[in-house]
Amino acid sequence: MRLLWILALAISIISCKSKAEIEMEQYYNRGEILYTQYCSNCHQADGKGLGLLYPPLDKSDFMEKNLDEVLCIMRNGKSTPTVVNGKTYEQPMQGVTALTDLDIAEIATYIYNTWDHKRGIVKVDEVSAKMNSCKSE
Repeated sequence: MRLLWILALAISIISCKSKAEIEMEQYYNRGEILYTQYCSNCHQADGKGLGLLYPPLDKSDFMEKNLDEVLCIMRNGKSTPTVVNGKTYEQPMQGVTALTDLDIAEIATYIYNTWDHKRGIVKVDEVSAKMNSCKSE
């Protein structure tokens, strides 16, 4: 961990990026890798979803209004229908219980800053606080 901190510091000095910018890049880049591994098979690489089976993440009114629920769904899944942009998606979403709070924060940072979304970083402490109140569906 110390080596990563030293590396991040060196990069910030060389690139003149702030600590916040470097942290955002780290979360975003790792989130893209995790999204590809765990999410893109259903939601697709372009975030457009898969027909009426899996909802889009790009241009998703559900995502914009339900950050806390989206974070919980990543780990716990969702078995009830989800309405996105006026369309009902009834396919259950399996949660990925192996995802850590940091993994979820990184995926959220990626999906909330890709396509038409510009939310900024979703910090791990924000995710950890939410995970304690998640309900399984």
